[in-house]
Amino acid sequence: MEELILGYLLIFVARTADMSLGTIRILMLTRNKKLIASAVGFVEIIIFIMVLNIVIGNGLDDPWKIIAYAGGFATGNYVGATIENYMAMGYLSLQVFPKRDKVGAVINCLRNENFGVTSVVGAGRCGPRTILYVIVERRSANKVIKLMEDIDPKVFYNISDACSIHGGVFPGSRKRK
Repeated sequence: MEELILGYLLIFVARTADMSLGTIRILMLTRNKKLIASAVGFVEIIIFIMVLNIVIGNGLDDPWKIIAYAGGFATGNYVGATIENYMAMGYLSLQVFPKRDKVGAVINCLRNENFGVTSVVGAGRCGPRTILYVIVERRSANKVIKLMEDIDPKVFYNISDACSIHGGVFPGSRKRK
């Protein structure tokens, strides 16, 4: 019985590792780190094939193997996403729409913290709006959001992944090359 439980646990842990590696591999691909992604994918597929062989090697007659496999899949997605958030690799693009009377304060605050800010005037439902574009390292996103929300608690912004950047102003350096 103990051996059986260890087998289920092995399936669960291995599948969790496999799925976590899959998330890291995709992250590396989106960050254009092809060599690292290939190495991670190599290990990922070895684990996948070994675990799949354990699960279906003797047929699919043991539902606990399938449950362990599915549980590892689900847990691996969660663990992989957690690791990805912890790594905080890459850059984010923020489009910020502060209230009219807060635009200058938000720009000055972000620039004082050495974040690059580009402002553009656009047309909104109620007339002209200033749109701020800010590219930040992912690890700085929460700081930028807090700075903006301290000035304008109802600031509207959206965040998207910036797959590739060139140049720019970032904290800790005068200019990115």
